[in-house]
Amino acid sequence: MQSQTDVVVVGGGVTGTAIARELSRYQLDVVLVEKSPDVCTGTSKANTALIHAGFNADPDKQKGRLNVRGNELYHERIQHELDVPIEWRGAMVVATDESERPKLEELLAKGQDNGVDGLEILEREQLLEKEPHLTDDAVAALWAPTAGIVNPFELTVGFANNAVENGASVELEAEVTDITKTDEGFTVETAKGEIDADIVINAAGLYADEVSKMVGVDDFEITPRRGEYYLYDKQFDIDIDTTIFPVPTEVTKGIVVTPTDEENLLIGPNAQEIDDKRDKATTRQGLDKVLEGAQKTVPDLTKQDVIKEFAGLRPAIKETGDFRIQIEEEVPGFINAAGIQSPGLASAPATAELVVDLVEEVRGDLEEDPAFDPNYSGPPKVRHMSHEERAALIEEDPRYGQIICRCETVTEGEIRDAINQPVPAQTVNAIKRRVRPGAGRCQGGFCGPRVIEILSEELDVPMTEIKLEEEGSELLTDEIKQPLLEKSREGSEVNADD
Repeated sequence: MQSQTDVVVVGGGVTGTAIARELSRYQLDVVLVEKSPDVCTGTSKANTALIHAGFNADPDKQKGRLNVRGNELYHERIQHELDVPIEWRGAMVVATDESERPKLEELLAKGQDNGVDGLEILEREQLLEKEPHLTDDAVAALWAPTAGIVNPFELTVGFANNAVENGASVELEAEVTDITKTDEGFTVETAKGEIDADIVINAAGLYADEVSKMVGVDDFEITPRRGEYYLYDKQFDIDIDTTIFPVPTEVTKGIVVTPTDEENLLIGPNAQEIDDKRDKATTRQGLDKVLEGAQKTVPDLTKQDVIKEFAGLRPAIKETGDFRIQIEEEVPGFINAAGIQSPGLASAPATAELVVDLVEEVRGDLEEDPAFDPNYSGPPKVRHMSHEERAALIEEDPRYGQIICRCETVTEGEIRDAINQPVPAQTVNAIKRRVRPGAGRCQGGFCGPRVIEILSEELDVPMTEIKLEEEGSELLTDEIKQPLLEKSREGSEVNADD
């Protein structure tokens, strides 16, 4: 790891990676440090994956302004520059009683004031034409066509890979243990060594308050807010095309029913304030409330065909209910990007823009790098290719004809590509985030051992050292390794061209 840089970005979530990518546009040396073995392992991996339109955004708050600008940037730039799935499915806020109609009118007016295009109130007949599975109680809805869905894993990885392609460095398993202010800037102590930097940007998510305290800024606290979800199999027989919200309250946007970019159905989240920043356990009571809340807008939903339940933690600053993106005046050169809860994913490109402005306040005008290339292409996706495209790819490399994950049609070639990206996948879950083996109905029961074997070959380490995610999550022992492999290979030699 290098010992000197212009800027250290702490945190490899969607905010930190977006910042690193935007900074790589300029003639700056940038190092992003992440405590986990991969990017996108915290809040960014467990959320509703929405690009909010901004109709509920408070223009007096940072998160409101950045939501609206972020949505614009996804439309104008990100969807064209990064090879990541973004779909403009639109969103609707459904009123199930006439008493809720004034709230729809309020959201319409707020959204129009925020400059959100295309907003309108749809009546019952129009709603049921768009979404036949909506509740019979639906009376009207606010329709926002500029809302979208995105794959948060591929987005975060895309930001990170493009940053590295443009000269930034990403250091994984480099947890920040201390930061010291020096006459020249900062000394950042990590699990992999020290880095001297002129500027430190704190995008550490749930741990942003703890990183901030390292430089003496201790006037805010991150409260983890847990949200639980159900994910349905692709074959689930309720087809939802748009993102469906109930009428929001002061506390929450409510339980959302939304398609994902891979045509699964996702419902959630609830909101529970907890004390433990590591507690991502689901609860029966919480999940029951998620289903109950989703059934208010889509009553046909059941637990049938649920393939996964999970929870994510949102880093909230209760005192302000807002993002905290600012230069800390008492520590010149230290920039906080903290409290990035919803709509943090939607705001990420705009947050990166704002942070670049703050860096310019510290350093003066930045000079653009003429070699900067905003375009990033991910590995080929065999499941989305035509017959002719598959045949050509397999002829070039037969490994793209060997299906490892049957549920998601993921090939050996795609998995090996993921391991050799600029920010490499080095764990089973890192592979899953990039190319989806283990994301389908069997949740890795068939393909898991083969993924471990391929990781072992590419990383040149024993299979018993391959981890699910964090340190201590090794999956195999010598005693169970061989039987699992033999079972997983049975029938795995399937040609993707068939």
